[in-house]
Amino acid sequence: MKIEFVSSVAVITADPRQSRRLYVDALGLPLEGEAYLHSERIPGTKHFGVWPLAQAAEACFGDEEWPAHLAVPQVSVEFDVADVAGVQAAADELATAGYELVHPVREEPWGQTVVRLLSPEGAIVGISYVPSMHD
Repeated sequence: MKIEFVSSVAVITADPRQSRRLYVDALGLPLEGEAYLHSERIPGTKHFGVWPLAQAAEACFGDEEWPAHLAVPQVSVEFDVADVAGVQAAADELATAGYELVHPVREEPWGQTVVRLLSPEGAIVGISYVPSMHD
């Protein structure tokens, strides 16, 4: 697998209101959105987000409750590959290496193709292709 760049970093929050106070009010980051706060206008990153835990659980497992038997993640990091086929190739490579994928490769409504797994540290790690992030 050939990772081209880090496409996204998102902190995961169980308390979106408190996180908004820190990241928007105190730090002054130019975050947009209601529940999922995000920006593509912070230098040094293509995308930064504040991801509510319920939305992360829904994205990974199809349910707003995070599975009780898994550590609650604090962060999500996504790595982009060159194309959509590269996402499936990465998923196959990870599965062959013994990593359990939390969902198969899929295309999200905003055009991102992604597969996710949980890291040994409990982070959500995505391998994705986001067309708008490639020149």
